[in-house]
Amino acid sequence: MIHFVKMHGAGNDYVYINGFEQPVEDPVNLAREVSDRHRGIGSDGLILILPSKQAEIRMRMFNPDGSESEMCGNGIRCVAKYAYDHGLVTQTEIRVETGAGILPLKLFLNTAGRVERVQVSMGEPRMTRGEIPLAGPPEQQVLSKELLVDGECFHITCLSMGNPHCVIFVDDVESFPLERFGPLIENHHLFPQRTNVEIVQVLSRTEVKQRTWERGAGETLACGTGASAVAVACVLNYRTERKIVNHLRGGDLELEWLDDGPVLMTGPAEQVFEGTYNPY
Repeated sequence: MIHFVKMHGAGNDYVYINGFEQPVEDPVNLAREVSDRHRGIGSDGLILILPSKQAEIRMRMFNPDGSESEMCGNGIRCVAKYAYDHGLVTQTEIRVETGAGILPLKLFLNTAGRVERVQVSMGEPRMTRGEIPLAGPPEQQVLSKELLVDGECFHITCLSMGNPHCVIFVDDVESFPLERFGPLIENHHLFPQRTNVEIVQVLSRTEVKQRTWERGAGETLACGTGASAVAVACVLNYRTERKIVNHLRGGDLELEWLDDGPVLMTGPAEQVFEGTYNPY
């Protein structure tokens, strides 16, 4: 039996397991099991909270298909909440080791002394094809370039926030057929490690609206690294200021791309329930 906690950040929900207390020998298959919304617990994936030799906490994140992702912006906020609320850390400024590097976090407490919101320094965007990665000349950037998919032409801006993102600006995110084009773009030969896909509608110079097709998960209610990528893409394409509010289907995230490089993301972290799970 495995003890777990179900948590979400802006509707992006994961099953969390405390690796300080119980080892997980096969996280790939466990992620597939627990993520199933009909036969499992139901989630956008599995996140392990682990000891780190380099930071206070380490996180590993697995998609519903069992693939491992480098980072999850909404998931890392919940990792911080779990770590503080369960006594794994005692400070409100911590570092978390991820597949995308060590990221600093700032925790904001409610009146009961529990973590309510978390700010994450998501690091600097990586802009070249070689860094994303993206097929083509490794030093070249992809800003509003044409991509033909299933007879439709999109203008894409691509970057990495520790994992690959493809940002597309549209007039209306709600009517966009994401279930059709999301998997086609995710698995396009241009992206050797597949990609996350962000569909964005600019509402004003300080507000945008986003839908996300996550690599290995499908459409999710929110994506923190995706929202960070959108903030950068908006500035690069002269569509917004450097500080914006991003309205996702699961809630709002505050983003700011600082002049010196890193993107700051602030948003909620909530525990839903806890229990025990008996793997197949």
